[in-house]
Amino acid sequence: MTAIKHSLQRDIFTPNDERLLSIVNVCKAGKKKKNCFLCATVTTERPVQVKVVKVKKSDKGDFYKRQMAWELRDLTEVDAKDANKENPEFDLHFEKVYRWVASSTAEKNSFISCIWKLNQRYLRKKVEFVNVSAQLLEESVPSGENQSVAGGDEDALDDYQELNAREEQDIEGMMEVCEYAISNAEAFAEKLSSELQVLDGANIQSIMASEKQVNILMHLLDEALAEVDTIEGKLSSYEEMLQSVKEQMDQISQSNRIIQISSTNNHKLLGEIEFLVNHMDLSKGHIKALQDGDLSSPKGIEACINASEALLQCMNVALRPGHEKLTAVKQQQQLFCELRDTFARRLTNHLNNVFVHQFNHFSHFKMTIPQFYRSSCLSLPGHDQSSTLAQNTAELTLPKHHPLHRDLLRYAKLMEWLKSTQREKYEGLSRTYVDYMTRLYDREIKDFFEVAKIKMAGTTKEGKNKFATLPRKESALKQETESLHGSSGKLTGSTSSLNKLAVQGSNSRRSQSSSLLDMGNMSASDLDVADRTKFDKIFEQVLSELEPLCLAEQDFIIKFFKLQQQPALAQAETDDTDGAIQTKPSASEHRNSMSNEKDMVRMMMTKIFACIEMELNSLIALGDKIDTFNSLYMLVKMSHHVWTAENVDPASYLSTTLGNVLVTVKRNFDKCIFGQIKQMEEVKISKKSKVGILPFVTSFEEFAELAETIFRNAERRGDLDKAYVKLIRAIFTNVEKVANESQKTPRDVVMMENFHHIFSTLSRLKISCLEAERREAKHKYTDYLQAYVINSLGQPLEKLNHFFEGVEARVAQGVREEEVSYQLAFNKQELRKVIKEYPGKEVKKGLDNLYKKVDKHLCEEESLLQVVWHSMQDEFIRQYKHFEGLIGRCYPGSGITMEFTIQDMLEYFSSIAQSH
Repeated sequence: MTAIKHSLQRDIFTPNDERLLSIVNVCKAGKKKKNCFLCATVTTERPVQVKVVKVKKSDKGDFYKRQMAWELRDLTEVDAKDANKENPEFDLHFEKVYRWVASSTAEKNSFISCIWKLNQRYLRKKVEFVNVSAQLLEESVPSGENQSVAGGDEDALDDYQELNAREEQDIEGMMEVCEYAISNAEAFAEKLSSELQVLDGANIQSIMASEKQVNILMHLLDEALAEVDTIEGKLSSYEEMLQSVKEQMDQISQSNRIIQISSTNNHKLLGEIEFLVNHMDLSKGHIKALQDGDLSSPKGIEACINASEALLQCMNVALRPGHEKLTAVKQQQQLFCELRDTFARRLTNHLNNVFVHQFNHFSHFKMTIPQFYRSSCLSLPGHDQSSTLAQNTAELTLPKHHPLHRDLLRYAKLMEWLKSTQREKYEGLSRTYVDYMTRLYDREIKDFFEVAKIKMAGTTKEGKNKFATLPRKESALKQETESLHGSSGKLTGSTSSLNKLAVQGSNSRRSQSSSLLDMGNMSASDLDVADRTKFDKIFEQVLSELEPLCLAEQDFIIKFFKLQQQPALAQAETDDTDGAIQTKPSASEHRNSMSNEKDMVRMMMTKIFACIEMELNSLIALGDKIDTFNSLYMLVKMSHHVWTAENVDPASYLSTTLGNVLVTVKRNFDKCIFGQIKQMEEVKISKKSKVGILPFVTSFEEFAELAETIFRNAERRGDLDKAYVKLIRAIFTNVEKVANESQKTPRDVVMMENFHHIFSTLSRLKISCLEAERREAKHKYTDYLQAYVINSLGQPLEKLNHFFEGVEARVAQGVREEEVSYQLAFNKQELRKVIKEYPGKEVKKGLDNLYKKVDKHLCEEESLLQVVWHSMQDEFIRQYKHFEGLIGRCYPGSGITMEFTIQDMLEYFSSIAQSH
C-alpha cells in the first residue's frame, strides 16, 4: 500500500500541488467488484482545500488516472454501518449517497479517522459521523504502515512549532560565537553536546549541595503533620458537640413547623369566616326594609332597592368548595330565600295595586264622544277638568301618560331585581300591565278615532254651523249626525253609520260628472279645497298624536321592564329538599319562551296597541269613501311617518304597524288611478254637440296641479311618477278612441284640440317623468293641425286645381313645360276661361263660408280658431304661388295672371277674421 501511495503522490497529486494523506482500496457495494482508491488530499497552497478523490487504474493497467473528486465541505455524513463489529462497508453522503466496501476494516478505520481529523482542523461545518466508534475518533492512528500512510506527514505538521523572536536571537548569538556553525554543522553539534554535558553536571552538583535544605524541609513537614493530627482530634470533639445541638435544633424546627401550620390554618379559617361574613351577612336595616319597607314613598322605595340589591348580591355570591356543607351557610341561604319570596310577594301585590289605581285614575276622567259634545257645548268656566278634556278632544289630541310612566319608573330597579330572582312573578306583572294598558289605550284610541272620523265627515261644531246652509237633501245627514250625540257606543258600533253618513253627505254635494277629479261622483266645481286641506290636517294630526304615544310607551316598557339589556348572569332558586341555592343562567328559560328581548317588547306593544292598525285602516277607508282623492294626501303623510319611524328604530312596533298601513294606503292610491283609467274608457260623448276638450283631459290638468303640490319633496314621488305615466298613456289612448267615435266634430279637430291642451299643461307643469309624452303631444297636435287645415281647406279653386293637375300630368308623361300650351285641352284660351270663373268676390265668399265651418268645429275654451285660420291662410298662399309658378313655366310670355293677388288674399283673410 505504501508503494501505491508513493506512486499516486508522484504521478497524480504532486503535479496538482496536492499532498496525499490517506488512501483506502474500495469497490462499490452490491455491484461487480471493480477496485479503485479513495484518497484524502490537501493542497499545498493556502487557503488549504481538502478533497476526497477517486482514483482508478486505467484499462491497460499500466498507470492510474483521476476519475472523480469531491470537496470535503460538501460531505454531510459518514456512515460506518456498525460501531461495535468489524465491517468493511461505509457510506459517504455528498449530493448523493455513495456506498463503498473497503478491502479491510483497518483501511476503512484509518481513512475515516483521517477524514475526522481533516474535518476538525479545516472545516467550520462539521461532518456528522454515524455508527463510528468514539474511541476511533479520539485515538491517534496506530503505528506502522497505517501511521505512515494516514498521519505521517500530517502529524509532523501538527508537531511543528515556529520559533519565537527570543529563540531566534539566542540561536543567532550562538552561531555568531561559533564561526564554523554553518560550514561545519557536525563540529557545531559536538560543541553544543559537550556544553550540554557540562551544564548537566553542574545541575547534579547543585542538587547534591541542597540535601541539607531538603532534610530541614522534611522535618518541617513532619511537624506540620503532627499539628494536623491535633487539629483533627479537636474537630472530632467539636463535631460530637454539634451533633447534640443538631438534634435539639431538629426538635425545635419540628415544633416551629407545627406552629406555622397551625397559624396558616388559623389565617385561612379566619379568611373563610371573613369571606362568609362579608358576602353573606345582610344588615338588620336591609332585612327590615325587605319585610316591612314602605313601597309608596320615595325614601322607602330607595331603601327597598338598596336592600334588594344587597340580597341579590348575597344570594349570587360564588361559594368556595365545601361552603355549602356548613350549617350556618345553609341557614343563611334559607333566610335569604324566605326574604326573597316575602319581598317578591309584597312587591308584586303593591305593583298590581299601582296598576289598578293608575288605570282607574286615568279612566275616571275619560269621556265618550257624546259626553265630549255635551261638555264642549255646555261646559262652564268653573268646570276645569271637564272643560280641559273637552278642549283636548276638540283639538284631536290623545291623553298623555307621562305621569303614569313617571310614577312607575321609580320601581324600575325593583322590576329588574324581580326579573333576576322571580321570573314567574315578573312575567305575571308584565301580563297584568299589558292587560290594563290594553283596555285603557283601546278606549282612548277608539274614542280618538271616532272624533277624527266625525271631523272628517264634517260633523264638528264648525260643521253644525254649515247645516243651516245645506239644501234639503242634506237634512238626513244632519239628523243622523246629531243622533250620534246621544249614543254611548264605541267605534265598533258606529263605524258603519259614520261611513254611511259620510258617503251620503259627499254624494249629496257631488254632480254626475265623470272627470278624473270626480272622486266618487264629485265635480270639480262642487269640491271644496278647504275640506281637502282640513282632511290633510286631520290625518296628519292623527299620525302626529299616535307616533309620540307609541314611542313613549315603548321607551317606558324598555326602561321599566329592563328589556333589550344584558340579562343577569345568574339567578337564585330554592331547592325543594333542603332549601339550597342553585346558580343557573338567567337566559336559559328566557331563550325557551322567546328568541330575544326585542321580541318581547314588540309582543307587548302589539297587545297594548292591537287596535291601532285596525282603526287606521278604518280611518283610511272612510277618507277614501269621502273622497278617493284623499289617498294622495294619505300616501304622502303615511310615507313620511314610516320613514321617520324607520330612522328611529326599523324594527319597532310603530315602524312595522305604519308600514303595514302604508301598504293599504298604496293599494287605495293604485285603485284610485285604475278607477280613473276605467272611467276614461267608459266615457260617452254626445252625438248632437261638438266634443271640445274632453273632461278627463281637463281633469288631468287639475289632478296634476294638485298632485304636484301634495307630492312636493315627498318620499314616495316615484309612485306619483308611475301613476302619471299610466294616466297619460290612458289619456292618449282614449282621446284617440273618442276622436274615432265622434260624429259631430271631425276627428282631426278632437285630436288637435285635446293634444294641444295636454301639451300646454305638461309644458306649464314641467313634470320631468312626462317629458317624452310632452314631446309626443306636441308632435300629435302639430300633425293633426296640419291634417285638419289641408282637409278643411281642400281645393277652394276647384276647377283651377283640376286644370293644373292635368298640366302636371302631361309634364309627368314627358311633355316639356313650355310645350304644354300647345295641348288642345290646356291651351291659353282654356286657362283664361278657368281663371275668369274665380274673381276676387267669389274667393272671398268661399273663404267666409270656410271660416264659419271651422268656427263650428272648434271649441271656445282652447282658442285655436285664429291659429287654424292663420294656417289655412298659409296653405292657400302656398297653393296660389304653386299655380303662379306653373303659369310662368308652362305659359311664358302669355301675360296671363290670376284675378286676385296675394295682397288681396291677405286682406280677405284679415277682414273675415275681424268681421267674426
